[in-house]
Amino acid sequence: MTGSTPPYLRIAASIRERIVAGELPAGRRVPSTRQIVREHGVAMATAAKALGVLREQGWVRTVPGGGTLVADRAPEPLEPDGLVPGASSIGVSPGSTRDVVVRAAIVLADRDGLTALTMRRLAAHLGVGPMSLYRYIPDKDELLRLMADVAFGEEPPPEPGPPGWRAKLELSAHIQWRAYRRHPWLTAIMHNSIVRPPAVPSGVRMVDWELRALDGLGLSAHDMLHTVLALDGYVGGIAASNALEVQAEHDTGITGSERMSADSALHTDLFAGGRFRTLAATLPPGATTLADLDELFEFGLRLHLDGIEALLARTREAQNAPG
Repeated sequence: MTGSTPPYLRIAASIRERIVAGELPAGRRVPSTRQIVREHGVAMATAAKALGVLREQGWVRTVPGGGTLVADRAPEPLEPDGLVPGASSIGVSPGSTRDVVVRAAIVLADRDGLTALTMRRLAAHLGVGPMSLYRYIPDKDELLRLMADVAFGEEPPPEPGPPGWRAKLELSAHIQWRAYRRHPWLTAIMHNSIVRPPAVPSGVRMVDWELRALDGLGLSAHDMLHTVLALDGYVGGIAASNALEVQAEHDTGITGSERMSADSALHTDLFAGGRFRTLAATLPPGATTLADLDELFEFGLRLHLDGIEALLARTREAQNAPG
């Protein structure tokens, strides 16, 4: 677990480790909320949340008047050598058990979408009991964070990269775009907030690499950061459109083209009488899409990089202005 892991998950993990080690056998009371508050220096609500996680995962059970006890049947482990049953059939490489679980989750999310990914379904995919996964992944939020780190980091930015800031930022945008196209679900995690991004190491590495591309060009630290966040936000925003369409297809079985065709009568009504004639003039007859998404991405990226170039030019002019 990382330092960014919420306190309640760290507490739950420490109690879970004591159960796995046999220090807290089946039927034994686990630390109460008051004990957790004293030992870990957290609020009562945090302590209750930690026990709630263990209860949801099946490690403990609550007995009225008897406190919280270790469950009679603890979750069974995955195979100890780091592989899981059926791992070779789902296209993952041997490695740590956590790595196998994460990569199996990526396979499922790629195939069926993020909304279809549950811990129970992932366990069934791996051929183990659902509670087994919690020995390696504390909860689904952590699973999603680990999935994002692996998927976004599949193509790390090269060192030192191509010469020139523009070539570097163009490359970073293309690397991100390819990741989002391979894994449409990834944007929902990486772009749940632009200004409060998730703690994903591969994402942090990319932002640092982009900032180094702009370092020494005269921009303030504020403008450097905003330039990179705006660029990455553009890439993620365009990718989110694809992600939503892919997820809708997973959920409904209807493709985007089929939906557009089904809405053709509505579109005809909207454009009837020349109400939106300028827009209508840009659309080819019978179009089932407004634009090719990859072409739109490239067009917008050129405009964005041109804007950064103009910003750098204005910055140089201001710095070189007399007086």
